[in-house]
Amino acid sequence: MLRHYTYKFGISISSKTIIGKGFYIGHFGGIVVNSATVFGDNVNISQGVCFGQSNRGEKKGCAVVGNCVYVGPGAKIVGNVHIGNNVAIGANAVVTKDIPDNAVVAGVPAKILSYNGSEGYINRKV
Repeated sequence: MLRHYTYKFGISISSKTIIGKGFYIGHFGGIVVNSATVFGDNVNISQGVCFGQSNRGEKKGCAVVGNCVYVGPGAKIVGNVHIGNNVAIGANAVVTKDIPDNAVVAGVPAKILSYNGSEGYINRKV
């Protein structure tokens, strides 16, 4: 059944993925999440987002995402990176390094633009 809905909606999230309460997908399609990714509470992701695994090197593994995190359209989060609480990741950003709490990041590779956090971006906070 999961495979059927993965193809139907274009969203690939394993039933083994740890997801906190208040998880929100703004738009359907093109979303891929590795099963070892861990999400905190009130995480919002957009279309075209990928949480991928790195198979070698210092960042081998998958992401751990904090609470109240917004991930913009087309963003790619690769490897064992720790994303802090209240973080906003901009559209098409490529995250390969840890992001501290309250940071706003964008670009390829993602760089910190400010510490204004995700306030105003989180929908359906639980």
